[in-house]
Parts: sequence; structure tokens; C-alpha cells
Amino acid sequence: MVPMTIPSVALNNGVLIPQLGFGTYKLPPTETKDLVLRAFEAGYRHVDTAQMYRNEREVGQAVAASGLPRSEVFVTTKLNNAFHAHDDALAAFDRSLEELGLDVVDLFLIHWPLPAVGLYPQAWAALEEIYASGRARAIGVSNFQPAHLERILETGSVVPAVNQIEVHPYLRQDEVRAFNTTHGIVTEAWSPLGRGTVLADPVIAVIASRHGVTPAQVVLRWHLQRGDVVFPKSATPARIAENADLFGFALDDGDLAAIDALHRDERTGSHPDTENRTGR
Repeated sequence: MVPMTIPSVALNNGVLIPQLGFGTYKLPPTETKDLVLRAFEAGYRHVDTAQMYRNEREVGQAVAASGLPRSEVFVTTKLNNAFHAHDDALAAFDRSLEELGLDVVDLFLIHWPLPAVGLYPQAWAALEEIYASGRARAIGVSNFQPAHLERILETGSVVPAVNQIEVHPYLRQDEVRAFNTTHGIVTEAWSPLGRGTVLADPVIAVIASRHGVTPAQVVLRWHLQRGDVVFPKSATPARIAENADLFGFALDDGDLAAIDALHRDERTGSHPDTENRTGR
């Protein structure tokens, strides 16, 4: 049974972000509105989208159709890689607000640093202006390594509230998470189930059997107990509900240590140091 209130994490500016959200990566626009509405019915109050997902409009339609007070729904979107130049970033944000049908987003992120392009400090300056205008309640980054964050901290005046990175039992990201923690940056975990690769692991299966839950629930609970924000994606209504049903059990220290030991430094997505595509 999903509780009325999913636990929240305080960002470094005091804004509260629900620790469990619903991801929309690769959800077809034609299905997005219905699936986000089903997520709201299952108890989610946090939805994560991006300009590159091409489903912002449908996410906004779901928020509008949900009947939920706007203050109860946390909406994140992200800057398209093609728009890191300062003025381009400002214009892209305006388009996101239009697509979402919102006056304010709760969190706006730079999607990738694109280090070979080298414009992410310009993009961050634009995000700082957006934040100062009140049209984003918090700003942050995604897929940033410590070196990229250091440059932001040196050139900017606002510390990112969030760093959204790939994290799952096969990729613990201890170094990046530690850097985030040291600087008051909340870690968000994308691909929290390793795109399904970790679900067949026998260690996960044994823990799931012992607790009477599914492997996915074990892995998502591991994320929550580590303190990360997590937003699993599913196009299956039953799985959407299952992924939110994480609060009737807890992993013990032995469980957490066994899952930690699965680390392989194995990514399912691109490495931030080498990802430089700017395609729209």
C-alpha cells in the first residue's frame, strides 16, 4: 500500500523533493499522459522529463488533468544538449514552460556537460538567471563528474541543488556521490535498475525472496536507504504500482552490504567524459 506522503529530501535551498519519482525516458508521447496519470494514482508526486524526451507536453497535460494541486506535484525537466549557449538556454527554457503548460518548474537541469563542447558554464549562467527569476524553484545538473562540478562551483554563484547520474548496484558511483554530499548536492539516480540488468542477479533474488518482495523493489529500496532520489520508469501499470510499494519493508545492514558488493563499474549509458553529442 502506497503511503499518502512519499518521503522527501531537502535540497540545499530548502525546497523539498519527493525521494521517489516517476521517470519518462523513452515513453512514447502518445502513452505518456496516461502513464503519468497512472503514476499519480499509484501515489507518485514527482515526475521527471526532459526536452530530449519529446514528451514534456504530455507530462504537462497529465499534471493538468490529475486534479492534484500544483503545489503537490514536483516536475523536473532538462536542457537539450543543443542549447548550451547562454541565450539558447534561456529560449529553450521558455519553450519547456510552454510545452509543459506551467509558469514554474520545480527543477531544471543541464542534461549533459558535453566537455568537448565546453559551453556548460554558459548554460549554468542562464540557469542561474532562470532561478533568480523564480521560474525554476531549483536548478541542477545531470551526468556531471566532479571536474565538471568544480568548474561550475568556480564560475557560478549558485551551488547545484541536484546531480542526476546513472546509479545502480553494478555502478555505485561512490566518488561522484561523495563529492555531491560534500558540496550539499543531492544525488538522483537514473537507470536505477540498470535497465533491468541487475534484476536477474542471484544476490538480489535471494534478498527479495527473504523479504517477500520483487527484485525491483529490493533495488529501489537500496537506493532509498542510501539517501538518493530515484525515479524508475515503466510502461506497465502493475509495475508502476509495484515500484512505488517500497515502504512496507526495510533492508538490513547485511542486505545493503551484499548489494554494495555487486559493484562492477558497469554502465548502461554513456560516460559523461566522452558524451559530446549535441543533436536535437
